[in-house]
Order: sequence, then C-alpha cells, then structure tokens
Amino acid sequence: MKTIPALNAALNANETSSAELTADCLAHINDPAGEGARTFLAAFDDSAMREAEIADRRLEVGSQTALTGLPISIKDLFDVAGQVTRAGSKVRNDAPAATVDAPVVARLRAAGATLVGRTNMTEFAYSGLGLNPHYGTPANPFDRATRRIPGGSSAGAAISVTDGMAAAAIGSDTGGSVRIPAAFCGLTGFKPTARRVPTAGVFPLSYTLDSIGPLAASVACCAAIDRIIADQPSETPRPINVAGLRLAIPETIVLDDLDDTVAGVFDETIRKLSEAGARLTHLQFDLLNDIPAANASGGFVAPECYNITRDLLQQAPEAFDPRVISRILKADTMAAADYVQLCQKRQDIINRADLISREFDAVIMPTVPMIAPAIAPLEADDRLYAKTNMLALRNCSIGNFLDRCAITLPCHRRGEAPVGLMVMGETMGDQRLLDIAASLEKVIGHIE
Repeated sequence: MKTIPALNAALNANETSSAELTADCLAHINDPAGEGARTFLAAFDDSAMREAEIADRRLEVGSQTALTGLPISIKDLFDVAGQVTRAGSKVRNDAPAATVDAPVVARLRAAGATLVGRTNMTEFAYSGLGLNPHYGTPANPFDRATRRIPGGSSAGAAISVTDGMAAAAIGSDTGGSVRIPAAFCGLTGFKPTARRVPTAGVFPLSYTLDSIGPLAASVACCAAIDRIIADQPSETPRPINVAGLRLAIPETIVLDDLDDTVAGVFDETIRKLSEAGARLTHLQFDLLNDIPAANASGGFVAPECYNITRDLLQQAPEAFDPRVISRILKADTMAAADYVQLCQKRQDIINRADLISREFDAVIMPTVPMIAPAIAPLEADDRLYAKTNMLALRNCSIGNFLDRCAITLPCHRRGEAPVGLMVMGETMGDQRLLDIAASLEKVIGHIE
C-alpha cells in the first residue's frame, strides 16, 4: 500500500497517471483469482476511467487537491445518482435509484477523486464482523489460507485498500465499523466527531451514533480525506513531540479478555510510547461501566434501525440476514420511556467523561481485543457469532456513545497478525487528535 502523499508525489513527478492508477485498481477488482467479487457489490469501470482522464487533465494544468486522480472506494450505503443504495441487503434491490449524490460523494467528485465502486458490507451495517450471507465475505489479507473475517461493517472498504483495489476507502462507523476492519486488516481508520461529516444521502443505521470516516494506509491519508468530506480548510497534521504527551489508559472494561497476541502487542506498544517520553497514566475509568448499563434496555441502534427498516421488515422479513433481523427486533422490548431515559443517561455520562479525560491529551486502548477470527466457525455457530460480535464492538463503541473522535493505528510487527491501537480524542477535537496520531504513528507504526 502506498500513502496518499506518496501517490501525489508520483503523480506530480509524472511517474504515473490517474488513468494508470485507476486501471490498476479496476484490474485487481476484476481479477477472478482475487477477493474483488466479494469486496465490491458494483465496480464503476467505465465512469472511473472517465473520471481518471478528467483528473489527468486537471493535473496537467496544476489544478488539484490531495485526492485529485486517486482511486477511492465507497461503502454500499452512500447514494450515487442513478444507482440503488442497497446497504448490503437484497431486500432493497427494487428500491428507487438515488436522484442525487450524497454530499460526501459529491465532495469526493469535486475534489477530483475517481470512484472505483461500491464496497460490500454487513447488511444495514449491523455487525462488527463483516459477514454477509447475501454477497459473500471478503477474506482478511492476513492468513488467507484460514480465511479470517475482515471486520465490519465496512468489510469491503478495508479489503479494497489492502488488496490494491483503491488508494483509500470511505466507510461508516456507528460502533466501530471503520476502526474494527481497519484494526483487523492492518490499516489506519478514522472516526471523526459525528457532526463534522454530513450523513445526508447515507442509508442510516442509527441517527444518533452514525459517523463517516476513511480507511487508508496512514494518518496523513485519513487527514487528507477527512478535510475533503468534512469540507474543512486544508491542514496537514502538525508534528507533536511525543515526549510529554499525557495519555490515559483505562483499566475498566477495555483491557478485559484480550487474547495473547493483542495483550502482547499492546504491552509492547505501551513500552515504546513510554521510552519515547509519553506520560502514561493507568486509571480506573469506572464510568465506562455505566455505558452497558445505560444500553441494557436496548441501546440506540435497535430502535432507530427498526424505525428505518420496519416497512421492509413487514414486506420481506425472510430476505434479511437472520442475524441482523434478530438484533433489529430487540427494539420490540424497548418502551418509549426507556429511549428517552437513555438519551438523558448518555448526556450525563458524556459530561462526566469529559471532566475525567480533559486532563489528558488522549485516551488509548486496544482497538479490538482479539485478532481476526476465522470466518467458517462464525458462520456455523450463532452463539459464537453473537459473543464474538459483542467483543469486537466493545472498545470502539465507547467513542460513539461518548460522541468522540477516535482513530486506530496499526501497531503490530510487519508480517504478524494485525493489531490496532485506538487513540480517542475529545468531542470536536479532531485536528488535535490527528496531530497526536501522526506523532504516535512514527513511534509505534509502519510509517517511516
């Protein structure tokens, strides 16, 4: 994988062209020996090449952004004018085509990106594992012989980047759906503060928790994409001296049940940060116990997703992924008063969390407690699927509940099972978080 700055340098030096980059990505997508058929639900072969030719003309006259001419994939829940937004489901095959691009898609086009296709995902984005019984599940790049999960729900987004089908990908994150696949697949994944990037024209899972973010090779890549989709002034991450950074490590919930690989890599990462001069503080973040307690009556996702999909549930319940519909129907047991109370509890927890974490530059933890498990056992065992899914979502979902920005950085040794370090910032502290992440990346990551 090449970073966006490296690709921009190659384009500016005439070492490659947008047409060449895009054609190469499309070749990987359409390679019958690869994961393309499970990674993409639609490839934009013709339109991508037309966009690449336009991008090359822009590059010739020096009219460009950080994304001009770069092949980008988009998750199957973004509206593209003239196309049906299926959200990874067969039940929406006959839905009306979108009449306009989602704002995020329009911003990517305006920036000169070439859109190479729509990526596979868990149906309606309702799982952190990435399995899709309708369209298949693309395999994690690590240990292809075993065929491990890519993570979800932005499953195809991650594999599109790892397998050279896109320079970067756009996904959604409601409880970790950008960060989980990024961590499982050795990528950087950024979840911005939700309100910064518009969710209009994006098939929703949860009005309260949905956010839109990139998966890519580095922090600089994610920052470049974030500036475009958030329509923010151009600003690259500023270097920060790791020495003296105040980093909190919660000891409540987030370090429970780590597998041996993740535990070992996390300890090694903490050692590296300490040697670099970071001020690490282990603390009892007891209020994290209040989040599952607040969600005990059903949480935000089930009732909000039920409201979004209830007409479809009445029309064709048999067409749903059984593991998705079973989670949606948990909304049946939630009273309106429970939902109102949840909203109130959430704000109280956010307020108390802000008081604790404001003493620190960031909060860090393992992104996911385990390395990517094999697909086959999860397909065969509903109980194992449910248990694994909840564990995969556990740490990442904290950031969504607290309305924070968060990023996952690969911290494993090259060639070994991917492990991610999650760095969580403050609400609307996105630029500061990217600055911190870019500095940590040099200490713990794979970016020279």
